[in-house]
Amino acid sequence: MRTMQAEVIRTARLTLLPLEVEHAEEMAAVLSDPLLHTFTGGSPAAPQELRARWARLVAGSPDPAVSWCNWVVRLKEQSCLTGWVQATVTRAGDRREAEIAWVVGTPWQRSGIATEAARGLVAWLGRQSVHTVVAHIHPDHRASAAVAAAAGLAPTGDLQDGEVRWRLATEEAAR
Repeated sequence: MRTMQAEVIRTARLTLLPLEVEHAEEMAAVLSDPLLHTFTGGSPAAPQELRARWARLVAGSPDPAVSWCNWVVRLKEQSCLTGWVQATVTRAGDRREAEIAWVVGTPWQRSGIATEAARGLVAWLGRQSVHTVVAHIHPDHRASAAVAAAAGLAPTGDLQDGEVRWRLATEEAAR
């Protein structure tokens, strides 16, 4: 199996664009609210920090069994970036598993953007022969839990580093 590459994903209101280093400036502003780090830790990154981090992501994983697929989320109507989604895809034999995550800037929260982006990402992963999709969500992060559920994932009850593991077997989603 070849290494996966992020492709443009379109939904009703959004375009998920493969991550480029040039997105760092606009995304630094989108991700500048310290409250976005409540459950994940850390602090907002300056544009130059994002550029350096994203240059590593765009270069891709050094492990040929791992694909780093990252997108920025563009709201079509306003033609602005509102967040980002990612999928780290691993393979064992002929099976692929993706661990996904999403972040939407504070001004665009509670508008369904994260849900729409996550659903678009999960659908794309299914078309790429990814067998299992997982997300790790802090047990107190109700908004992310709602996004995961809307994208078809269900909590497993397993904890990893204090976060609940959510899972979707894409074969089940295809039925």
